[in-house]
Amino acid sequence: MSTTEPAAGPRTRLVLAGSVIVDMVLRVPRLPERGGDMLATGAQQTAGGGFNVLAAARRLGLPALYAGGHGTGPFGDLVRTALEHEGVEAVLPPRTDRDTGYCVALVDSGAERTFVTAPGAEGALSDEDVRRTAARLRPGDTVQMSGYSLAYPEAADRLTDLVALLPDEVTLCFDPGPLVADIPEDRLRTVLDRVDWLSCNRREAGLLTGLDDGAAAARALADRLRPGAGVLVRGDADGCWLVDGDGPAVRVPGRPVTAVDSNGAGDAHVGAFLSLLGHGATPPEAARGANVAASVAVTEPGPATGPTTAELLAVLGPDDPLTALLERPGTV
Repeated sequence: MSTTEPAAGPRTRLVLAGSVIVDMVLRVPRLPERGGDMLATGAQQTAGGGFNVLAAARRLGLPALYAGGHGTGPFGDLVRTALEHEGVEAVLPPRTDRDTGYCVALVDSGAERTFVTAPGAEGALSDEDVRRTAARLRPGDTVQMSGYSLAYPEAADRLTDLVALLPDEVTLCFDPGPLVADIPEDRLRTVLDRVDWLSCNRREAGLLTGLDDGAAAARALADRLRPGAGVLVRGDADGCWLVDGDGPAVRVPGRPVTAVDSNGAGDAHVGAFLSLLGHGATPPEAARGANVAASVAVTEPGPATGPTTAELLAVLGPDDPLTALLERPGTV
């Protein structure tokens, strides 16, 4: 049974031009010392990577497509089952020459996570894949792209080509990700020149700007984008800093909770933000709702823990302005 709650009359969709992989999540008291060993206190194998953004958006009613690679084998099967469960259509056919890749995620007692990724079919795209994806886009769609994919040698150039093909009526959201320092500058510049929304955490914002302050980094990032583009710098429990077009950087307060697992929190924030924009929320309201969604996500173990509409409404309450938007039929 699907956990999605689609709204009536969808007019906008999320199209992930990125990678869905398998997350092997190991819960550990702390990271082992170099050359050491440790028994995990828990383990989980689930779809991850860009899947977390897709799931977060779908659970809040936004239709979604996966336009990345997926392989033939047990990991590819797991990914396709997870996409189907969330009601996400795969645009590309499975690759027959390799399986989907995986990521080992170590989550310590402080809910911080450390990753090692082994790429697979999701890390390779062809010219035909790009043409197939471009043909499926329609006005009003939002394309989500991750810096992880721009770091993959067999996919990066094709994704850069896709960016160049995007019509003005399609919104591009870019999350540079932890590997942002590994993205060649010319490739990163091509994407940033087209971005409509840039969403990153404070560490990634610091790598891009050299600034530690969230507000200053958000404004500096906005200055690197085309006029009218917006920026979100995510600050976990501190909320986020929002630059809406040419305005100043504004802090949107977070919702403090006791975190159990921060893996996928940023993805939950991105997916919720884009879904709430699709519902008609203003960027500040969408950012506030995304902060709440991320706070819910970190209270559950696992990477794809973005809340459903019902779960988000239970936290927001009946008098919250976002509640009326989420309950209004036909707005997505």
